[in-house]
Amino acid sequence: MDSTSDPFAGSPLAPSLDEIETIARHVIATLPEPFRKAAAEVALRVVDFAPEEILDQMEMEPFELTGLYEGIPMTEKSNWDVPHGPDVVWLFRRPILDEWAERGDVSVAEMVAHVTVHEFAHHFGWSDDDIAAIDQWWL
Repeated sequence: MDSTSDPFAGSPLAPSLDEIETIARHVIATLPEPFRKAAAEVALRVVDFAPEEILDQMEMEPFELTGLYEGIPMTEKSNWDVPHGPDVVWLFRRPILDEWAERGDVSVAEMVAHVTVHEFAHHFGWSDDDIAAIDQWWL
């Protein structure tokens, strides 16, 4: 996603939770064909900050975590696994916007796309080379 397709380019308003989710769902819908269906089966949660229990478990501060994958990577799953709920990709709006503002060299849509791809990379067990094929920031 480039700045020409960023609906927030030039806007003084930060995108809402729903708008961040819309961007992320667009990113998921444009993943390479072999991954789209599996990605669509992962729950997507967009909230302002990571829940306290996640921050405590990871020993992180609220603005340090832009996204998180919770689940078992596809490369490690087995038919013998007992499901404990769906895999989840979390996106944390305020830290994403904070990093976007600090960087100043990417659009909001590019920042959201980067975090979304990174978290799905954990789900798929992708290497850095795999990620780079989709997300040019990894080159």
